[in-house]
Amino acid sequence: MEDFSSSDEDYYYSSDRDSLDGFENDESDSQWVTSKSPTTKVITKESLLAAQREDLRRVMDMLSIREHHARTLLIHYRWDVEKLLAVLVENGKSYLFASAGVSVVEGEHTGTSLLSLSSTAMCEICIEELPVDKMTKMECGHGFCNDCWTEHFVVKINEGQSRRIRCMAHKCNAVCDESVVRNLVSKRHPDLAEKFDRFLLESYIEDNRMVKWCPSTPHCGNAIRVEDDEFCEVECSCGLQFCFSCLSEAHSPCSCMMWELWTKKCRDESETVNWITVHTKPCPQCHKPVEKNGGCNLVSCICGQAFCWLCGGATGRDHTWSTIAGHSCGRYKEDQAKKTERAKRDLYRYMHYLNRYKAHTDSFKLESKLKETILEKISISEERESILRDFSWVTNGLNRLFRSRRVLSYSYPFAFYMFGEEIFIDEMTNKEREIKQHLFEDQQQQLEANVEKLSKILEEPFDQYSDDKVTEMRMQIINLTVITDTLCKKMYECIENDLLGSLQCNTHNIAPYKSKGIEKASELAVCWNSKPSTTKKCVASDSGTSGKQTLHFGDQHALSLAHTHIV
Repeated sequence: MEDFSSSDEDYYYSSDRDSLDGFENDESDSQWVTSKSPTTKVITKESLLAAQREDLRRVMDMLSIREHHARTLLIHYRWDVEKLLAVLVENGKSYLFASAGVSVVEGEHTGTSLLSLSSTAMCEICIEELPVDKMTKMECGHGFCNDCWTEHFVVKINEGQSRRIRCMAHKCNAVCDESVVRNLVSKRHPDLAEKFDRFLLESYIEDNRMVKWCPSTPHCGNAIRVEDDEFCEVECSCGLQFCFSCLSEAHSPCSCMMWELWTKKCRDESETVNWITVHTKPCPQCHKPVEKNGGCNLVSCICGQAFCWLCGGATGRDHTWSTIAGHSCGRYKEDQAKKTERAKRDLYRYMHYLNRYKAHTDSFKLESKLKETILEKISISEERESILRDFSWVTNGLNRLFRSRRVLSYSYPFAFYMFGEEIFIDEMTNKEREIKQHLFEDQQQQLEANVEKLSKILEEPFDQYSDDKVTEMRMQIINLTVITDTLCKKMYECIENDLLGSLQCNTHNIAPYKSKGIEKASELAVCWNSKPSTTKKCVASDSGTSGKQTLHFGDQHALSLAHTHIV
C-alpha cells in the first residue's frame, strides 16, 4: 500500500469505523504518520502484564511493600498513581493502607498455619476444632479453617468480586492476600484460580479510568491507555477511531451527551411521531391516524367512520354540514394549535440540521474516493518532464479536507443541542442564545465556504495542466489548507470559551482539536527480565504472536499471570 508523504505539513489519516452516519474510508492501511511520538499506547494481550507492572513497581519501590499490597492499593485508587501519592502526602501511610484494606505485619508471613501451644484450634465460622495445619491466618490476624476460606473465595470469585476479597471476620476491612487465595482455590478449583488471576490482570483495564478496551467489533483484543486527558479521540492499531470518553465513534466537537442524544434521535421514531402529529388526525372511532388526500374536509377512515377534518369530531346526527350540536368547527382551540405549531417547528428545525449533517458525511464518503484518483494523477505528473517534483501539497490538502469535513459534519448536531431547548434552556436567555448562535454560525459558514473551495480545487485534473497552472493551483491549495485549519481552531476556541465555557454546566467536555488529526496509538513496549537483579530488556510487543510470547519475571506469581489467557 502506498503511503502519502508530507512536506508542507506533517499529517496522518486513517480509516474510521463503518457506521450508519459515521465517516468511512476503504483504504484502512493508508496513513500519514506524525513525527511526534504518540502519548497514547496500545496494550495488547502480550503487553498487558508489562503495563500493569510499570505501576506496580513504582508503588512497590516507593512504599517498600509486596506486590499484593501494591495491587490492592492501586485497585482501590483505580490505578491512579498520582492520586495514591496525593493521599499518601496528605494523610500519611497509615491512612493510605487502612482505607484500601491493606494490613502490613512486619516479621510475620501471611497464609501460614496457625501456631499455638496446642495442636488444634477452633474455626469461628464452622465451629469445629481442627488441627492447626488445616487453619490459615491472614495478615490482619484473623484465622479460619482452610475449608471456610476456600468456600468464601469461591463465592467471591463467582460473584466477580475477586479483585478485592475481604477477610471473613466481622467488620474486618482487610483484603486477603492473593497468593493465599490462589493457593487454596487451586487445590479444588483450578479453573477458578485461573479466573481469579485473569480478573487481577484485567483489573488494570476494568478499574483504570485512563485505560479502556478498544470498542471494535469483532473485538481486536487491544486496550488503549491515554496519558493526560480522558476527553480525547484515539485510534487503535486495528484502525478504529473512537471517543475515549464514551467509546462511540469519534464525534468532536459534539460532547458525549450531545452525540448520545443525537444518535438516539436519529435512530428512534420521535420525528415520525412529530410528522404524524403535524400531518394526520386520529379517527374518533378506531383512533388510528388518518391523512387527508383531498380538498374536502369531510373525511372517512378505513374503518368506515366519517369525521370532520377541521375539528376531528365524528359526523352524523349531531355533526353534519347543516347542523352542529354543542360545538363549532370555527372556534379557535389555542392548546391544540400551539401543540401542532410546536411540532411543525421542531420537525423543521431537526430536518434542517439533519440534512446538513448528512450532506457533509455524504460528501466525505464521496471525497474519500479521491484518494485513488489523486494517486493516479500524481503518478502521471511525476512521469512528465516538469519543474515540479514534489506533490505532497495535494495529499496534504486532501488530508485537510477530510478532517475539515469531519468537523463540519459534527458541528451540526452540536448546534442543534447548543441552541435548542433540550439541554441549555435554563442556562441562557433568548437574547444570549441568539447572539451566540449568530457568532457560531458565522464561523461555521466561513469554514464551510473554504472547505467547498478546497474540495472543488482538489477535483481539478492537475495532471493535464501546464507547469504555471499547477504552480498556481499549488499555492491555492496550500493557502486553503492553512485557512481551513485556522478556522477549525477558531471554531473549537469559540465552542470551548464562548459557548460551553460560559455555562455553569461542565458536563459537556469535548475532545480538543488537533491539526494533525486523531492520534494513532503506538504499541506499548514489553519489558522482561529473567531474574530481579538482571538488567531489563524492552522490545515492542507483537500483536501477531497470538499470545505465544512468554514474559519472564522474577517471581512465580508474575509467571502465572503471564501465561493467563485473556478473553
